[in-house]
Amino acid sequence: MFRLIFLGAPGVGKGTQAAIFAKNNNLVHISTGAILREEIAKGSELGLELKPIVEKGELAPDGLLVRLVEKRIAEDDCANGYILDGFPRTLKQAIALDELFTAKNITLPQAVSFEISEENLLARLENRRNSGENRVDDTIEVQKNRLKVYKELTEPLIDYYKNKGALICVDGNADVEEVQKRLINVLS
Repeated sequence: MFRLIFLGAPGVGKGTQAAIFAKNNNLVHISTGAILREEIAKGSELGLELKPIVEKGELAPDGLLVRLVEKRIAEDDCANGYILDGFPRTLKQAIALDELFTAKNITLPQAVSFEISEENLLARLENRRNSGENRVDDTIEVQKNRLKVYKELTEPLIDYYKNKGALICVDGNADVEEVQKRLINVLS
């Protein structure tokens, strides 16, 4: 059974890779970003609270995300395994996730870090802005802020999982199919 955390900068392709790998391996793809965007689109109380945060490219509160993930991974469809995409994003979230797994006597997940050159990353972000997806978090200002937040808060998770012996790195400097082959290879 796979319990995976996909790490990488915004635009690195972790969501795309998670969707493909999850589908091909009968896993649940849990994208916290998608969950938050759905809440905003529904106009729920939570969505209204989150909208200004997401529109600025900032991170949702740790406690809220931990509760969302805890609730989601407890659902029956997660029994065969899952991929966490976009969570954890801070050291505090990673520690809370470890504590949750330990308390429930669940094996800690493997973290997969998708590595990509800055040049390729910026090109992908530009393509996403111009793709017509119309995500509220895809303006150039928001993307720049998300990259800054990633460098400050999420990038340290690479060392955190490396020090735990739970980090796998995948070269993301290729097309979708090639990166998927590399991912399958390192997880075999």
